[in-house]
Amino acid sequence: MTIRELDAVVLERDVAEHGLRRGDVGAVVAILASDVFEVEFVRTSWATHALVQLTVADVRHLADGDLPAVRPT
Repeated sequence: MTIRELDAVVLERDVAEHGLRRGDVGAVVAILASDVFEVEFVRTSWATHALVQLTVADVRHLADGDLPAVRPT
């Protein structure tokens, strides 16, 4: 399935330098190349937590069976 701008995606690996963990949900805000995206991760206040360049191997689309969770940063 093709990933497009504004798609919600799930992180498939930890990105410790940005305080992100596998399973965090973000939104694609830009397509930089066919396999590179800029993804925004937000806090519950809607403030940006991290804006990260990721590859198609780093994210996947949300699935119907996914359950969102909250964790402290």
